[in-house]
Amino acid sequence: MPEQQDLTRWVEAAARTQPQQLFLRTPEGRELTYGALAEHSARYAATLERLGVGVGDRVAVQVEKCVEAVLLYIACLKMGAVFVPINTANTPNEVEHFLKDSRPRLAVIDPARRGVVEPVASAAGIQHVEDLNASGEGSLTELARRAQVSPSQAYDPDPDALASIIYTSGTTGRSKGAMLTRANLASNAAVLASAWHFSCNDVLLHVLPLFHIHGLFVAINTSLASASSVLFIAKFDAASTLENMHGATVFMGVPTHYTRLLHHRALNRESTAGMRLFVSGSAPLPMETHEEFRQRTGHVILERYGMSETLINASNPYLGERLPGSVGPPVPGTSIRVAPNPEGDIGTLEVKGPNVFAGYWMDEAKTRSEFTDDGWFTTGDLGRIDASGYVHIVGRAKDLVISGGYNVYPKEVEAELDAVAGVLESAVFGVPHPDFGEGVTAVVVAKSGSSLSEQDILSAVQPRLARYKVPKRVFLIEELPRNTMGKVQKNELRKRFANLYGDG
Repeated sequence: MPEQQDLTRWVEAAARTQPQQLFLRTPEGRELTYGALAEHSARYAATLERLGVGVGDRVAVQVEKCVEAVLLYIACLKMGAVFVPINTANTPNEVEHFLKDSRPRLAVIDPARRGVVEPVASAAGIQHVEDLNASGEGSLTELARRAQVSPSQAYDPDPDALASIIYTSGTTGRSKGAMLTRANLASNAAVLASAWHFSCNDVLLHVLPLFHIHGLFVAINTSLASASSVLFIAKFDAASTLENMHGATVFMGVPTHYTRLLHHRALNRESTAGMRLFVSGSAPLPMETHEEFRQRTGHVILERYGMSETLINASNPYLGERLPGSVGPPVPGTSIRVAPNPEGDIGTLEVKGPNVFAGYWMDEAKTRSEFTDDGWFTTGDLGRIDASGYVHIVGRAKDLVISGGYNVYPKEVEAELDAVAGVLESAVFGVPHPDFGEGVTAVVVAKSGSSLSEQDILSAVQPRLARYKVPKRVFLIEELPRNTMGKVQKNELRKRFANLYGDG
């Protein structure tokens, strides 16, 4: 591992010492060595400078996943610009907020969105708009091809300098921009590369989007920190993922990916024989999925815990027990504690360490409100830490249901619902209730061929839960509403069933 903890220094070191080491390849046959990565990202950095982007300027990017988007990210780091990835599913109204809030010098968009985004960018005072499509072609690519890399003095990175602004999901109010520094990114990548035993011999099967910390900062940065390789696939598809697994050693996915892989007969010990590590994150992994995957493949999925503001906080061990239902102990250098809770050992998780962000962009009041007086970041996640130091998350504070004065933790109820024969998955939430304040409510997705009824489910869980925890209603639906990273959108469920019990 290079001594200098900075992503661009790692790229330069690999390009200098092992220029032919493969950084990235695609199933279509495109390859990029570390030497080529350094060269091409330098061209993009020169292009940014030509467009007037300077140190600290923001570069907003809403494009489909492509190799050039990775080069643009590295280019921003090379010359000290701030990378602002935007979810490709965001609406023009949401994009307008991100652009007006981050005030980028340059916006890079998909050519198909140009007609919609350009007026928004103009209204936000953005000087330059360039485009880049899913094939990596566009006006930005053309500029980079013609760029002359000058031998001017290289940017000397400041560890505390801003590297990226990641907009949070914004389930309540407007999304806030989490400011991540170069030190945040580099320290977390180094820790993960070490904790997960990455080496230059690894090949990461990359199926995640690039606008989220999982696909960009966990996957790409950890590969850079270890000078390993990436097998770069445009998007997740269970069949193509299995076809490409023979050429990889590590897979990072979200629970939905593992659920879909389990639907394929081709997932077995033979198809995963060359793999050494499967990682899951971004949403809780059902224990049933954990166990079925182990039985089918012989691999125990490593579940970890992270968020936009802190990157990865905790991880089950590479060597040692990977405990289903837990996200493991804190990663080295990071501390996690549970805020005092008079009712017991469950409370709000608080985090401190080099991975914790610098605050919310242009919002000092929000930043102050999210940190304790002694400097710990309040995650908003409810959990406990067991005697072995493993962290167990029971839900989000905003998802806590208070029914008749009692606290109901949705994950506890969901675990019992998921254990009912014929249930595939569930979600528990609270909506206004005239007698109890909030009524515990559940939606369930049944397994194919199941003939479950609401009463069947209630009868199965009633003996296993205290009466106040038992859902007052259970609805069977086709699928749970999820965002692009697989997280269940309980805010949508709360809206859908808001008037279920009357006006409350």
